[in-house]
Amino acid sequence: MRVLEEELQKEEIWQDLEKIKEIQKEKNKILEIIEPIEDITNHFLYLEQAFEIAESEDEGYLLLKDLETDLDKIKNQFEKLELKLLLNGEHDKNNAIVSIHPGAGGTESQDWAEILMRMYFRWAEKKGYKVQIIDLQSGEEAGIKDVTFTVEGPYAYGYLKSEAGVHRLVRVSPFDANKRRHTSFAAVHICPEIEDNIQIDIKEEDLRVDTFRASGAGGQHVNKVSSAVRIVHIPTGIVVSCQTERSQHRNRELAMKILKSKLYALIEKEKEEKMKALTGDKKNIAWGSQIRSYILHPYRLIKDHRTEIEVFNVEQVLDGDIDIFIEAYLKKYNTLS
Repeated sequence: MRVLEEELQKEEIWQDLEKIKEIQKEKNKILEIIEPIEDITNHFLYLEQAFEIAESEDEGYLLLKDLETDLDKIKNQFEKLELKLLLNGEHDKNNAIVSIHPGAGGTESQDWAEILMRMYFRWAEKKGYKVQIIDLQSGEEAGIKDVTFTVEGPYAYGYLKSEAGVHRLVRVSPFDANKRRHTSFAAVHICPEIEDNIQIDIKEEDLRVDTFRASGAGGQHVNKVSSAVRIVHIPTGIVVSCQTERSQHRNRELAMKILKSKLYALIEKEKEEKMKALTGDKKNIAWGSQIRSYILHPYRLIKDHRTEIEVFNVEQVLDGDIDIFIEAYLKKYNTLS
């Protein structure tokens, strides 16, 4: 911290606005850790003195109850800080780009993909994050064929990267007249939204851009014009669509932003194997590849196969309470640095 402050005091640094922004960003990052530590330490020292006073007084037991409550608050603060320290990846602080793709199974899997989409929307809402749908293709009967959306807020990617993988659902199908049990799969891919200052070389001749009439959520207003945009990056085969904005120009702009993030993820993955989990392990969306199972019949249980965490209140999880899985993943796979 002292080194950064000394850098900001140098006269020549004020000629380089980008350098100032970089130093200030690093300073704020350090303060985000230092300030909570100081707050917890000061609070703990106060409680330590208060406990000594309470133990020496005749009616100190009345104060002890309040102090125990305060101690629980400190413990909670410490656990939150520990979790934040685990979010130390290069892009953990960024917004997240989430794509959900149903597996084989038609309406069953498409309905499951929509249930997962709602689960993440509810989780984001509880976190105070903003969700923006970039592309949504509805199923013919029910559910969705495909969806891409952004989750905007501090550490959105850091939290949601744990959700990348195949999610398996077992239930009595609401679409089966014989009420038989069905197993459905959906793949969730996550990548961080990349900052504008990161340069990715995208050649115009490497792109195939198609326009079409938008449909589904957010697209009803453009039934008469082709404002939706689909971009194919020919060398990699990455396809990005956007149909949520009224303007074709704005849809192309958003689609290019998503494409840039996905290409960056691909480049980093090729450079370093440590980025393997960036967009999820693209295994077959089927048996044996799932990261989590949601069993609604014959019993009710949600189990994460990576952390062995089990939750019996399935409704609560499907309503967005997935922090127990996210935190267990971070504690198991992330390290303090």
